Amino acid sequence: MTTDKNLKEILLDILDNLSGEKEGDLERFKFSLENADYEKKAPIPKGRLQEADTRIKLVDLLCEYYKEHDAVNVAISVLEKINLRDSAAKLKEARKKAFGPQQTPETSANAYRVKYRQHVRNKYTTIKDMNSRLGENVKLNSRYTKLIIVNEHRHKKQREHEIMALGRRHAEIMAERASPITIANLFDSDKDGQSPQIVVLQGAAGIGKTLTARKIMLDWANEELYQNMFDYVFYINCREINLVCEQGSVEDLILKNCLDQNAPTKEILMNPEKLLFIIDGFDELRFSFNQPTSNLCSDPCKKQPMEIILSSLFRKEVLHKSYLIITTRPTALEKLGQCLKDEYCAYAEILGFSENERKEYFYKFFGNEEQARRAFNFVKDNEMLFTMCFVPIACWIMCTVLKQQMEAGEDLAQISDTITGIYMLYLFSLLEGHCSNSEKQQVQDNLKGLCSLAADGLWRQKILFEEEDVKKHGLDKPDSLFLNENMFQKGIVCERVYSFIHLSFQEFFAALFYVLEKEETAKKSETAIQPVEKLFEKCGKSRNYLMLTVQFLFGLLNKKRMEEMEKNLSCKFSPKIKNNLLTWVKEKPFLSLFNYDKLLSDKEEIIFYLDYFYCLYEIQETKFVQSAMNHFTELKFSHHTFTKMDRIVLQFCIKNCCKLQSVYIGKCRFLTEDPNEDSTGPCKWPLRLEWGHLTDAGCGTLAAILRTSQSLTELKLPDNILGDAGVRLLCEGLKHPICKLQTLDLWKCRLTDAACGDLAAILRTSRSLTELNLGGNKLGDVGVKLLCEGLKHPNCKLQRLLMWSCGVTDAACGDLAAVFRTSQSLTDLDLGAHYSLGDAGVQLLCEGLKHPNCKLERLKLWSCNLTDASYRDLASVLSTSQSLTELNLNHNKLGSVSKVPQVLFDNKLGDARVQLLCEGLKHQNCKLQKLELWDCGLTDTGLGDLATALRTNQSLTMLNLGGNKLGDAGVQLLCDGLKHSKCKLWKLDLKGCGVTATGCGDLAPVLRTSQSLTLLILRGNNLGDAGVQLLCKGLKHPTCKLQTLDLQYCDVTAAGCADLAPVLRTSQSLTELKLRGNNLGDAGVRLLCKGLKHPNCKLQTLDLGYCGVTATGCKDLAPVLRTSQRLTELNLWGKLGDAGVRLLCKGLKHPNCKLQKLHLTKGYLSEETQAEMDVVRDTKPDLVIELLDW
Repeated sequence: MTTDKNLKEILLDILDNLSGEKEGDLERFKFSLENADYEKKAPIPKGRLQEADTRIKLVDLLCEYYKEHDAVNVAISVLEKINLRDSAAKLKEARKKAFGPQQTPETSANAYRVKYRQHVRNKYTTIKDMNSRLGENVKLNSRYTKLIIVNEHRHKKQREHEIMALGRRHAEIMAERASPITIANLFDSDKDGQSPQIVVLQGAAGIGKTLTARKIMLDWANEELYQNMFDYVFYINCREINLVCEQGSVEDLILKNCLDQNAPTKEILMNPEKLLFIIDGFDELRFSFNQPTSNLCSDPCKKQPMEIILSSLFRKEVLHKSYLIITTRPTALEKLGQCLKDEYCAYAEILGFSENERKEYFYKFFGNEEQARRAFNFVKDNEMLFTMCFVPIACWIMCTVLKQQMEAGEDLAQISDTITGIYMLYLFSLLEGHCSNSEKQQVQDNLKGLCSLAADGLWRQKILFEEEDVKKHGLDKPDSLFLNENMFQKGIVCERVYSFIHLSFQEFFAALFYVLEKEETAKKSETAIQPVEKLFEKCGKSRNYLMLTVQFLFGLLNKKRMEEMEKNLSCKFSPKIKNNLLTWVKEKPFLSLFNYDKLLSDKEEIIFYLDYFYCLYEIQETKFVQSAMNHFTELKFSHHTFTKMDRIVLQFCIKNCCKLQSVYIGKCRFLTEDPNEDSTGPCKWPLRLEWGHLTDAGCGTLAAILRTSQSLTELKLPDNILGDAGVRLLCEGLKHPICKLQTLDLWKCRLTDAACGDLAAILRTSRSLTELNLGGNKLGDVGVKLLCEGLKHPNCKLQRLLMWSCGVTDAACGDLAAVFRTSQSLTDLDLGAHYSLGDAGVQLLCEGLKHPNCKLERLKLWSCNLTDASYRDLASVLSTSQSLTELNLNHNKLGSVSKVPQVLFDNKLGDARVQLLCEGLKHQNCKLQKLELWDCGLTDTGLGDLATALRTNQSLTMLNLGGNKLGDAGVQLLCDGLKHSKCKLWKLDLKGCGVTATGCGDLAPVLRTSQSLTLLILRGNNLGDAGVQLLCKGLKHPTCKLQTLDLQYCDVTAAGCADLAPVLRTSQSLTELKLRGNNLGDAGVRLLCKGLKHPNCKLQTLDLGYCGVTATGCKDLAPVLRTSQRLTELNLWGKLGDAGVRLLCKGLKHPNCKLQKLHLTKGYLSEETQAEMDVVRDTKPDLVIELLDW
């Protein structure tokens, strides 16, 4: 082996010859050194060359700057450049002799480095997936995705938040923890300017440590990393080291990395400061590193047992100037720390993928941009799967599963692997890819302890475990695969705690605890774990921290998964738990499990409702799910935002709900990534959709539903941007013979006349469609004409058509009239909000209505600006039509300002029109039962004619005069008709008509004498206590038949309650009293309670919302709840306070309480009071307590 002295002597001899051969050659040599470019290394600075003023100093400078071996190569290159070829040849020959017969310049360290780089490139360019077949490789750079690496320790609270967070919040927390570094920065100087020689790169199992190590190797070989820092980088696989039985040396470890045994190892070892060793998987080493210093070895060529060789490297006894990167799982940090010298070390941690990197990984994995987008969006919509993908191996599992599914032509919506399935694949992959056989056996042995630890922590709401916690569950050695070790500062010392990689994995193992068969002889330790029955009971009261465990529990009970778990983990599942679970969901259809019967429209309760479906989705067994869903006949969701995963779960459960008749999804949003994104698959369930925010792109999915579902009867899609193209797609489904749709709502869906042709074709062929809502669409006369072609067809079964605000003018009325004359099914038509409908148009309509074949029963012409001529034509219809029973003329005043002079805006013109109508009402052939004249400009003048009509008409039973300025005079006239024995009116609406106490004086005799009036609405009139007193005279009469009295917002006080109380004691008919918005106060409530407690009181519904009731009033109401045998519904919206509600709860808990529904305001109640109401719910399962958000 050439020594440093030999190399320097060779150079010195050559320089001596230069100075002796020819004057100036040495100066030329020095001058050329200023421009020498050797292997991309900058030339020696000019100043330093000038300082080397002797040959010896120049040789020292060359060897120091280029190192001894490279210095010779530089000298040869410079000599040839200045044409001193003889000197260059002599130098080559001298070096050849010095190196000896075994080595040549071509096999020197520098020359060999080129070959070695190529060898590393060849070896590390590709990787094999765990499921790869022969010849299947993946380019590392095409798959590798940057990981979050931090070199700052986390605090305990930070770690807790990271473990518990889900979805994007989890990704945000990871990104916020510290400033991430890259693999290029691992050896950067710290704040004190110190550079580490050893970097410990820690991370959980599957987090990407090995791939990072291989990436470092490849990037170095490609001259993209550590170029000026390391001449050689060597990879040492600890799992392979475990298999080495014979002794070896550091030199042997180097040779194992090289392509042959002729590597110049001796020369490589001469520059240890230019060497980097990557020790991958320290936690897998099975050696004892408890070596005394005397056993360590300082000679890199000396053969020793591998534990001594590695210990010597770690402790810097050998090649002390070399650099190390050591990867390990956190649970081996303590063991590793005992082998290292702190002054040489830096610690970094791989946290996993950020949100953007997860997306990048998907795109790299799939290669196909469209497939990658679909797959990533699918995972991102599932909070649990998206969270799980921060672990690279979990990301690989998801990509693998989804890609196989796409290649098989299957829909992502029908993904065979649920969350439970994916977590199982993760567990199996760690066992397969990161365990030796002995470690696998250890995991299996420790499984029950691991599950017990998880469940105990869950019940204690604990996610960080001390060592005594771990030992208590029989885990003497914490399982390094599934538990992370964390070190946190605690006072003046550090504490060691353990955690699962994420809370969801703890919940998975907790669920596994419940399904594993328990050994009879197993030693029981003191834990907080409750039986599985308590798990459901606790979940029913608060969905919070146990729901995901319940989902996993359902998922683990899938027969196929149970078999896989038993095979891979060598464990047995409890044979009882599945049968017990099915018994519970069949016999107690979620009532006692999750309090399903109390689910309302509250946001939290709807989420809770969905959770039950997620549980059933996890088990993926049709027979089980059908049994569990057997009690559902109707489902209702409102004001909820559905993710795509929610829709998939709904599809699965509703498809298996055999007795389901209707699903109402009202005012909900269905999230999509973008308008061009693919649907997650056709839904096949009975469905009523409302406010879905769909576009035409989603109509293909709905069409598929219509073609396949035999139970779908209602489809409501109002206020969506479907357009004509969307309706055309829908019609493809509607035409299918299997389609049984009865109701289609397309209100305000951006339709034009172009859609009407497709809809007309449906009207001609559909045997089931009976109701169609096209309101708010700009159909125009052309569109209506097309629709009428379908409506006139003898096969058309449509009964109800809503076309308000559709741009209909006189031109289309002739077509509609023709429909009236021919259609045998149309009974209900809404043409409201057509301000441009003229007299000619109404006349045409009326001609059709008078035809003897016309079957129309209900006609709505609200807000149509009808004129006198139109009223005259309608009166003619009333006197001739044999079918018309309901007429809605609300909001029909004179007309717009542009048509009529302002002076003619006189409400008395409304009276004249009513007079015209009354001519028809009085006719003996009139069949009208319901007349609505809300806000039609009526005054007392027109009431005389109405009164006359009431005395003679034998059919009219419902009259709405609300919003008209009738006043007391008008009411007086009206009462003349109401008191007549022939009057059949049972419902009268006088809301906001300017009635005062005087009018009540006229209404009281009506209450005493009318044998038909049962519902009277006086809301919004200034009646006052005097008015109520007068009304009560009529209400107390034994012949009074009134059942419902609406006195909301009528300026009633406690004084009025003094008159109402006797009514409650004596009335044999009054069952509903509405007093909302009156300042009754507690005094008024006390008076009412005197009547409510009377045994003769028949009242069933009482509305005291916003009546100024406090705890004092509740004290009086509580005894009513205990004693009343009739009261079933009570509204107490307002500020009752916690004390008031607690008093009510005492009454509600009484066994004699008959109340079925209670309305309260949630915003004024504490959590403790709401908890007390939960107790009431438990004792009274039939009681529904609705809490208004505010």
